Amino acid sequence: MLTELSIKNYALIEDIKIHLQEGFTIITGETGAGKSIMLGALGLLLGKRADYSAIRNAMDKCIIEGVFDISNYSLKRFFEAEDLDFEEHTIIRREILSSGKSRAFINDTPVTLPVLVKLGDFLIDIHGQHQTLSLGENQYQFQILDTLAKNQELLQKYKKGLKEHKKLQQQLIGLKDEQAQALKEHDYNLFLLNELQEAHLKAGEQPELEERYEELSNVETLTEHLGVALDKIQQEEIGTLSGLKEVRTNLSKISKFSANYAALQERGESVIIELDDIEQELENSLERVEANPEELGHVNAKLQLIYNLQKKHAAGSVEELLEITSQLNEKIALTENADADLEKLKQDILNSKKDLEALSIEIHDSRKKIIPDFVGTVEKIVAELGMPNARLKIELQHQSEFFTNGQDLLSWYLSANKGGEFNDLKKAASGGELSRIMLAVKSILATKSKLPTIVFDEIDTGVSGDIAQKMGDILQKMGLNMQVIAITHLPQIAGKGSKHFKIFKEDIGETTVTKIEELATKDRIEELAMMLGGNTKSESAMAHAKALLN
Repeated sequence: MLTELSIKNYALIEDIKIHLQEGFTIITGETGAGKSIMLGALGLLLGKRADYSAIRNAMDKCIIEGVFDISNYSLKRFFEAEDLDFEEHTIIRREILSSGKSRAFINDTPVTLPVLVKLGDFLIDIHGQHQTLSLGENQYQFQILDTLAKNQELLQKYKKGLKEHKKLQQQLIGLKDEQAQALKEHDYNLFLLNELQEAHLKAGEQPELEERYEELSNVETLTEHLGVALDKIQQEEIGTLSGLKEVRTNLSKISKFSANYAALQERGESVIIELDDIEQELENSLERVEANPEELGHVNAKLQLIYNLQKKHAAGSVEELLEITSQLNEKIALTENADADLEKLKQDILNSKKDLEALSIEIHDSRKKIIPDFVGTVEKIVAELGMPNARLKIELQHQSEFFTNGQDLLSWYLSANKGGEFNDLKKAASGGELSRIMLAVKSILATKSKLPTIVFDEIDTGVSGDIAQKMGDILQKMGLNMQVIAITHLPQIAGKGSKHFKIFKEDIGETTVTKIEELATKDRIEELAMMLGGNTKSESAMAHAKALLN
């Protein structure tokens, strides 16, 4: 629950801090005093987007901080999942600068707004005045039933399954389109594939073929120059090899005279060995070189085939042609395996549909199961709130279509008067009636959920007198199980609170600021008397105020 709230430099608020407790807390104040400002600040703690124009003094940052006692709400797993330090008294802080920057912290660890929103969902439900109207909205009606039916886990499974089901359907559409296109191109692709396969291409063969072609095309030149080179080495009188051997002989005779001559002899020996090897290679090469018109024709034909294929497919190498061959294989396979692939995907879609239908039936049954008790309890509570003849009817119809939250159509109908016809809740209920029905719903939800805190912003709109008194009783009863904070204009409700704060405006110099103070018993009596008497504290109003507190 919220134990402390401090607000600095926000709208008309300069610096306030209030300490809260469990039970039923009342906040009152004249219209325009700043109650909505306080709710706006609380909303920022729960992750709402900041309105930078609301910063009071642009030279300073706006700071809103809340301390929450979360010791009894099993939130350790959330903190571990978000890599946050768990503290039984957790501090949430928002800092807003006029420059447009906003920062959020949980126990001094910076967090993003989505994380703040997720934590806020576990901590506080702020019931604004506009939310009463949402009671007539289908989405909120589903939310109420699913909360009572504890359908959260089932709905998560359903939504995950629906996402996968739609994904499979998209894959089926895509596969059909691909196969239709592939079928159109099948014959041509098959021709291209056969042409490439018949070429018997091998990776790395093009450079080898081009080298062999050069050899076979230049046999005479190779024979001439290899012969001359070999002759220069082998001539006995002036040949390179014979000359080097004479050098070796002479160096061997003087090698013993110094290390330098010995080294020269060794180097001469190395050159002779290398030249011997060159001589052998030249002989071997000369023996291999021979005219082979037939092989030349084969090599030339293969190269021309490769060049033609490369030009045809805009490829730069044999390796690219092999990759194109693989791609054509896949396209052909797509067409030839079309029926099997389609059948498999259709079966997958059918299976996912069956799983979804099973989940949606389970969701439908759990919703249907809680409706009678829920309707009966709402009717009982609103009867206490001055609607004794009100009847609520909830219709749940299972459909074949898959919606985002199941296969149900949901309708809430109200008959507010005895013998009256049922009509759509949104049209049938007045503002005051909607407020009473909403309070009944919230009180039922409060007994089922483990939410620490609920804030009501003028849930009493459209009611007064004895009805307001009974509405206060319900709020007070809710405060036995959770922290309830109510902003109200009705003294009958204000008198039920265990703690009472008053928001008011005060002129300080040339500026107006919003302040809040906790009222002691004497001050509460005066506040209630003014609420009863319209800013006058008559004796009867004071007596009535004391009676309300007692």
